[in-house]
Amino acid sequence: MDAFLQGLKAVVDSLGATVLLPIVIFVIGLVLGAKPGRAFRAGVTIGVAFIGINLVLGLMFTSLADVAQAIVKNTGIQRDIVDVGWPSAAAIAFGSSVGLWVIPVAIIVNVALLLTGLTRTLNVDVWNFWHFAFIGSLVVAATNSLTYGIVTAALMAALALLFADWSAKAVQKFYGVPGVSVPHLASAQIMPIAIAINWVIERIPGINKIEISTDTIQRRFGVLGEPVVLGLVIGLVLGLIGYYNAGGIEVVVTKVLQTGMNLAAVMLILPRMVKILMEGLIPVSEAARDFVKRRAGDREILVGLDSAILIGHPAAISSALILVPIAILLSVVLPGNRVILFADLAVIPFLVAMAAPVLNGNVFRMVIVGAVTLAVGFYVANALAPLFTSAAVGAGFKLPANAVQITSVVDGFLWISYVVVQLVQGLGIAGLGVILVLIAAAFWGFRRNTRAWEHAAGAEPEATVTGGRTVPAE
Repeated sequence: MDAFLQGLKAVVDSLGATVLLPIVIFVIGLVLGAKPGRAFRAGVTIGVAFIGINLVLGLMFTSLADVAQAIVKNTGIQRDIVDVGWPSAAAIAFGSSVGLWVIPVAIIVNVALLLTGLTRTLNVDVWNFWHFAFIGSLVVAATNSLTYGIVTAALMAALALLFADWSAKAVQKFYGVPGVSVPHLASAQIMPIAIAINWVIERIPGINKIEISTDTIQRRFGVLGEPVVLGLVIGLVLGLIGYYNAGGIEVVVTKVLQTGMNLAAVMLILPRMVKILMEGLIPVSEAARDFVKRRAGDREILVGLDSAILIGHPAAISSALILVPIAILLSVVLPGNRVILFADLAVIPFLVAMAAPVLNGNVFRMVIVGAVTLAVGFYVANALAPLFTSAAVGAGFKLPANAVQITSVVDGFLWISYVVVQLVQGLGIAGLGVILVLIAAAFWGFRRNTRAWEHAAGAEPEATVTGGRTVPAE
């Protein structure tokens, strides 16, 4: 069995998401009854779209990483917990003992919840199962129990489906991605924080009237407010902050202009890649609808995808770019912080994207929510760094030079990781029971009052949303 699982993990690692996902989509399309030709074209189109998305993200990651490292260098800060980035976290997760089991376990959980009607999401984002394995590997490091780690991974797979169902209508409405949900814990974990902070902001006179969204900026400033120009302006500002002392005037001007143009390109091209992705999803969504209708009436099945499909929205990118220098500032001023951000600053768009529907794309509120989420994340990272490092050593990961401990923004900053690890480490099997009960209660609450949950997440079709506030229709 271990040999089979090891082989399965090796296949996933070698193929990568851009090859694995089209194969999965093709097979699912056939199972759902789509014609082979349409299923094949859908899989290829989705694969091409993800390649395009990854190319654009690579451009963004490179630009942001370079400017962020320049800003960090300018601050002169020194810390002993080093951010090694999400690729390292994924390698640690899949290289751990839990990583061998996570794919079959997560698939079993998904199928079971689909068959019982507890979820509407079919999670085809197999490569990102590493997030479940990562939290499971932290539990193994804390308890030295593989069983606890595998059960934790299974529970996280279920929790991701809950978040996906909860946010689905809000995500579809705001981002214009019908038939899709996002079972991505690293992105979904901001939703409860966004709901709570939005509630507080609504009760602060003056502050609750501030509305800064990309739509209002474009209406007021015309061409200067268009996403591509907005990306250029934000890139130029970040470039100036990072490279003002990079050398002679020619070097500074070159680096600043390159940063501006690169981020302008991201703002323009990324949404178009997402449109190609949605074109590929249409045949699968239609087949899923017909399949379910033949067997379960009007029940809806959603295709669970990576949150990469969301970050092309101007509100997500704009707020994330503004948060880059704020994140670095937080690493300097937060008392007791030992984390230095390095590799994962470019993933901030993934952390804030799912706050956009809750806040109706109000960039002002998204920056506030993002800053609070990051501040909490720093303390989570400080607390989890010893277990993160232990899991990395256990998976054979080589620590960077001069790093006493390591972390990453994904998934080392997640409050979900901290809560789960603390419960299992402190209570053992009883902690797993508490997590199971909480997730089961949340599923029950969502099914009991789906409308209220979806309203809280930002999906209320009978309401008008203004400045992040929801006003019932007359």
